[in-house]
Amino acid sequence: MQIQILNLVEGAKEATGLTVIIDVFRAFSLDCYLFNNGAEVIIPVGDIEEAYRLKKENPDYVLIGERNEQMPEGFDFGNSPSHILDHDFSGKTIVHTTSAGTQGMVNAINADEVISGSFVNAGAIVEYIKHKNPQTVSLVAMGYGAEYPVEEDTACAEYIKSELEGNSFNFLSAVENIRISSGVRFFLPEKQDYAPKEDFDLCLNLNRFNFVLKRYHNGEGLLLKKIEI
Repeated sequence: MQIQILNLVEGAKEATGLTVIIDVFRAFSLDCYLFNNGAEVIIPVGDIEEAYRLKKENPDYVLIGERNEQMPEGFDFGNSPSHILDHDFSGKTIVHTTSAGTQGMVNAINADEVISGSFVNAGAIVEYIKHKNPQTVSLVAMGYGAEYPVEEDTACAEYIKSELEGNSFNFLSAVENIRISSGVRFFLPEKQDYAPKEDFDLCLNLNRFNFVLKRYHNGEGLLLKKIEI
């Protein structure tokens, strides 16, 4: 098994084999919480206008996401796990658009198979990859706004790679490094309305969920569905 770590949208475009698109803060952590709260399917889209169109044509869809970390006008929820934690999404279709994670989903055009990546289901991801035993695994760290690499996505890629190769990984040390680097923003008073400190812990709750989220194509676009491990 050849394992490569790639970065940002260009990395997503280059990814081959079984590809994991990683966005820890917060897209693919949030998606796990949404499915855990009953969501039926998530439609990842890159273009915000596409998200608005889907909502207009399907008023019962739930519109979730962010631009510059904040909830766009007309959305039902932002990109915060803590804001949806106690909300029931049973049977709902979610339209999700973000600056990084969903951009990777729509740009992974050369991958054989695509799943999302986060710490909250990292163990399930590892087990899924071991079961599939692909020749190539591409781990794509999407970074902040898909603009530059960030510690949490890189650490998640390194964690998955280490687990697949049977090597040790100091998760607690990684969390502390994230806390004093890219994670600092969750503790700033001016960001608590849309990037609250609770999100930091929710997104770094290692192996909270025992399922993976796999990308499928339908006639109109992409879907994410939950696969129990």
